[in-house]
Parts: sequence; C-alpha cells; structure tokens
Amino acid sequence: MTFRTLDDAKDLAGKTALVRVDFNVPMEGGKVTDDTRLRVAVPTIQRLRDAGAKVALLAHFDRPKGQRVPSMSLKPVVEPLENVLGAPVRFADDCIGGPAVEAIRDLDAGGVLLLENVRFHAAEEANDPVFAQKLADLGDLYVNDAFSAAHRAHASTEGIAHHIPAYAGESMRRELEALDAALGKPQKPVIGIVGGSKVSTKLDLLKNLVGKLDRLAIGGGMANTFLYAQGVDIGGSLAEKDMADTAREIMAEAEAKGCEILLPVDVVVAVEVKPGAEARTVKTGEPLSADDKILDAGPETVARLNAAVDASKTLIWNGPLGVFEIPPFDAATVAAARHVAERARSGALVAVAGGGDTVAALNHAGTSDDMTFVSTAGGAFLEWMEGKVLPGVEALRA
Repeated sequence: MTFRTLDDAKDLAGKTALVRVDFNVPMEGGKVTDDTRLRVAVPTIQRLRDAGAKVALLAHFDRPKGQRVPSMSLKPVVEPLENVLGAPVRFADDCIGGPAVEAIRDLDAGGVLLLENVRFHAAEEANDPVFAQKLADLGDLYVNDAFSAAHRAHASTEGIAHHIPAYAGESMRRELEALDAALGKPQKPVIGIVGGSKVSTKLDLLKNLVGKLDRLAIGGGMANTFLYAQGVDIGGSLAEKDMADTAREIMAEAEAKGCEILLPVDVVVAVEVKPGAEARTVKTGEPLSADDKILDAGPETVARLNAAVDASKTLIWNGPLGVFEIPPFDAATVAAARHVAERARSGALVAVAGGGDTVAALNHAGTSDDMTFVSTAGGAFLEWMEGKVLPGVEALRA
C-alpha cells in the first residue's frame, strides 16, 4: 500500500494545510465528554505547526443533513482542543466563503483554526465538485487524518483531494500501516477472531477473510448460527437460523481455501441474561432446554483459541466472544484478550483489533494498550476488513 504522507510534503512554512479530522466527539450539554479523538489529531497538527504552516481543521459533527443546526456546531470543541494542544485555537463560523477566507488570512504561521461543521452544507455528503473546489481554494495542501470517515466519498474526505496535493496525516498513516501489516502483507500464519451477534451483518467480512486467513475463530451469537448449521442443539440461544445455509457455504469456502474454522467446543449457558446469573459450562452438542441460552465460550474453547494464537504471527480481531458487558459472560473475551496482549507485548504477535464492541471489550479486559494497534474507526475498519475500497484512502495513493 503506497500513499503520500507528510514526509512527502516539502516547504510548508507559510502554507495553509487543510486537515480533515474526526471531531465527531461525545457531547452532553454542549460540553465534550471524551477528548480521545481530539488527542489523536494532535501529532498531525503539531507537526504542521512546527513546519510553520497555518492549520485549518475540517470536521463534521452529528447529522445536521445540510442544515445549520446550532446544537451541532463545532464551536464547543475549541476550548477542549486548546487544552490538549496547549495552544490557542480560532474558530470560523463557516467552512467556506468569507468567514473561512478571512479567518485563514488572519492566522499566523503555526496558528490553528477550526472551521464550522462541513455537514451544515448538503453538498458535503453529496461530494459536490463545486463545494470540494471551494474547500480546496482555502488552502495549499490537504491532509486527511480521519480514517474513520475514509469509507465515505464526501467532499472533505475525497473530493477535495482531486484539487490540491493530498497527504495522509500521522493518525491515518499509523492506521494504514497497521492494517497493511494485518491483512495486506502480514507475517504468516494469520488468525482472525470475529464475534458479535449476527452473521448477516458480517457476511462480506467472513467471505473476504476465509480467503486471506489461515485460521478463523468465530464467537458470540454468530457462533450459535454456525453451530446450529451443523445440527448442534443451541436451545433458546440467539441465532439467525435462516442463515444456516449461508453459514454452511462459508465453512465450505473456508475448507476449499485452506482456512481452518474454529467454533466453540464448549459453551457457557444460563437461563437469565443478567449480572451474576447462575451459569454452567457444557460441551457443544449436549442437549439443552428451550430456556438455555449460550452466552459465552467455555474454557476449553479459549484454551484451543489461545493455542491457535500461539501458532500464529499475526492476528486481526473484530467482535467479542460472548456477552462481555454482563459478567460472568465476559470470561472468554477477557481471557483471550489477555493472552493476545501478552503475545503482542512480547513481540511474538502482531495484533490488530477494531470496531466499537471490540474496543469496549479490550478496554474492559484492560488490554487495549498492549495490542499492536487498536482502531477506533468502526465503519471504515469493517469495510476495510471486508476488502472494500475506501474512497478517502484511495485519494491518497501515490
């Protein structure tokens, strides 16, 4: 994967860099409640400031659908951004036109400006070429540092890159390098862990992975569908029984392509889904009552998975192994995450994980910092795993 980075951008002093960031941050009562996405943008902003560039930030917030919605303004982001950056941040009341032009003109070299929500213009999501040109007219170069929005062909993520020199920011570069190491040019053998509730939402993902992985472990409610497809009694467990044929097709395709599918060999079942519920471990295939629900993988399954991880050099993970939000059904996910983290920490494994539930599960297990890379880009990460082209990334290819 070859793409232009800031290493390729020369003589930035006095130039205006338009930087696409992801500031779609959690907010309550007009206050930012989690500044993680602001912190992620700091390395790129600081690198450009150190080079003497003016930095104008492009971002969206929420879904105003092309209307100017005061509650969806980016202005409340200014103060917390100043706090994480340790520098003043100016604000422009629009992302194009007079307010944006004047604010950039008044900016000193190394100064930072946040432009108003690009989605206040319907032309943004339509990837309107005239709007993209108006954005491009504001600067000398474009830097995309928002991988999480790279799966959308919008004016500020894709269209603008056709008008001025375009580069990957530091966060985007790290993400692309990690993803390339996981599926692009990975060290083999490669194992994948895919969990979650529904096969139907990850059909493209599974079909793509069985052609790229040496082993694929399936967990969560998805595993129930696969077990059901094999004729295993799953009691009253969550499953997509109408996807049984599809599950069998995926298993057949995996066999044909030399990818070993790892399904639970023992499971944790309970009648109630609540914290501290009475649970028991049974071998898969044992008869279950109509009230029994499979809510986690069992210890033998985890041991088998950990052994497969030990035999691998690269791992990609999307989705938990059980209902990790409700103890004791977090046991398998936590145990597997801690084993993976230990392997990654020792340098024996390249471990890349992503997706909202996955990030939450790894945080719950206390292992996020020990993974090689954890992507917080939900939709973009999933589409990349599915083998789809991401417009915002394609626009940065060298």
